[in-house]
Amino acid sequence: MTKKERYRLILDYFQKNVPDAETELIYDNPFQLLVAVILSAQCTDKRVNLTTPAIFERYPGPEQMAKATFEELFPLIRSISYPNNKTKHLIGMANMLLEQFGGHVPMTVEELVKLPGVGRKTANVITSVIDEQPNMAVDTHVFRVSKRLGLVSQKASTPLAVEKELIKHIPKEMVHKAHHWLILHGRYVCLARNPKCGECMFTEVCAYYRKKGES
Repeated sequence: MTKKERYRLILDYFQKNVPDAETELIYDNPFQLLVAVILSAQCTDKRVNLTTPAIFERYPGPEQMAKATFEELFPLIRSISYPNNKTKHLIGMANMLLEQFGGHVPMTVEELVKLPGVGRKTANVITSVIDEQPNMAVDTHVFRVSKRLGLVSQKASTPLAVEKELIKHIPKEMVHKAHHWLILHGRYVCLARNPKCGECMFTEVCAYYRKKGES
């Protein structure tokens, strides 16, 4: 099977069976999504969703969050991984939104990565989810699943390398959904330690499954 055929088979399945895939983070506007994605780094969406309601109630926008002190905000995100750094990032992010972007969340990767706590992955999430831009955020799930399914070369050793290879082969108009398809498949089926191959619909084309069967 050629790589083009592999992509077509996998994308066609997702498009037919999971047409409305979207982020599992709960938010009402771009600012709330930005806060949630910053908090989600090395933390589950479930934990973030349990934490953000209290944050959004007290700090509904950058104007309120920019005025927060570390001592005020920290207790609200204590249960999140790396709460010290993320508290500082959120306050710094809110201040920069006000000072450089008129209080609005910018919609380019180049501008977003200037914000404290925002790397390329987070910027790609924001622009693809809010604006449906063809940007592929590569987290651990996307990295793992794309390699196991043979969508990217095993030589692609960094998130950026995986991102570039996926973008090259996925139709532009499908990239923002493909991001969610790969994440959800990795989160619920293609698990890191004990993948549920018996529930997977891609075993016939999966490089990982074939290699596991040969070992």
